[in-house]
Amino acid sequence: MPYLLLAFGILFALLAANAQAPPRNAALLVPGFFSGWLTIELAPHLLVTEIVALALTALYGGLDGWAGWLGLVLGVMGAAGTVAIILASRRTVVTLRESGAPLDLDPDGAPRFPLAPLFVPPLCLIPRKGVKVQRNIVYREDGRLRLKLDVYSPTGERPDDELRPGLMQIHGGAWVIGDKREQGLSLLNHMAVQGWVGFNVNYRLSPRATWPEHLIDLKHFLAWYREHAREYGADPDFLCVTGGSAGGHLTAMVALTANVPEFQPGFEDVDTSVQGAVPFYGVYNFVDAGPWPVPMGSTRLLEKMVVKLPFEENREAYAKASPVTYLRKDAPPFFVIHGSHDSLIPVLEARRFVERLRDMSEAPVIYAEMKGGQHAFDVFPSYRTARVVEGVERYLTGLHRQYRQGTGPAVPGEVKESLDGPPVG
Repeated sequence: MPYLLLAFGILFALLAANAQAPPRNAALLVPGFFSGWLTIELAPHLLVTEIVALALTALYGGLDGWAGWLGLVLGVMGAAGTVAIILASRRTVVTLRESGAPLDLDPDGAPRFPLAPLFVPPLCLIPRKGVKVQRNIVYREDGRLRLKLDVYSPTGERPDDELRPGLMQIHGGAWVIGDKREQGLSLLNHMAVQGWVGFNVNYRLSPRATWPEHLIDLKHFLAWYREHAREYGADPDFLCVTGGSAGGHLTAMVALTANVPEFQPGFEDVDTSVQGAVPFYGVYNFVDAGPWPVPMGSTRLLEKMVVKLPFEENREAYAKASPVTYLRKDAPPFFVIHGSHDSLIPVLEARRFVERLRDMSEAPVIYAEMKGGQHAFDVFPSYRTARVVEGVERYLTGLHRQYRQGTGPAVPGEVKESLDGPPVG
């Protein structure tokens, strides 16, 4: 029993250390991410498990030898690290780099997003009162190909039949896995409660799909939205786009490649512009290394499964798949979100993208960097998710108000007030 207590102590200490400083070694990257992701986003659940395991093992003879006492010390240190993670997530502050002030995602106290309980069931769909979900609507049909989406909309009547703003959600999964039922659910439910119509969109996945077929599918959705938005109470002339990881990359591509004929073959005349973009922890540059020892495009994933071309001989193809290639003065407003502890896509990737986008775009570019945030944090309905979701809602609602007023894009007033206020946290 003392050695079991020692094993628990070592495990809990390693989990806490990995959450704070995930390994960069290629062999440990994936296991380091998953353990850190679960530790950070399920910290309350982990803390209870640690306390129970240490207490029961000590009670049943775990302290009968030196190994048990050492395990207890290590276990307590690990539990203390978990407590620190919980406290950090409950005081989530998004640092807007180069602004000199944090963006407080909860300036008025308790968030409207209802995640007050400490122990929230992971991976739940978060059913919300007042939200209607219409599933598996076909938006593209071509032979045997049938691509589907889910629509999240308010159940109440629209005042004076007023059209609602639309939000496109693109799931992640390294371009090879993922589904509309798995990601973006917290945000879509919350946005529907606030009067938006959300569209959670599937697209073809690799290795069956070869780039840029993923993007072409999403452009087909934009064409479908122009034609069918009114049927769901949405404004066909106003649509914002969001997504995480590979979905973050695709979000940026959708926003920056409006009306590029190469990505909308057969429907080149359709307007594929969007009014705002909120990419979460995306990849924006396949050609230059920087955050990685080698360029992202030279990885086996992209060379063998997604783009399916040798990187060195086809750098131009990888440049065409990179959002940084399409930076332009008339880009839509961006709200880029990334976690400082992201171990799959280093935070430096977001920083360099934002810097280059700010240099080029005439629209405002807000960059939110969350202290302690891992990759794919928003899959779990945690405190951090609640506050970021509410911050995104305020941002997008501000963009929609500017659209209705006919004013040029600017940092929404809701966000400006937070920026101009005193530092938080």
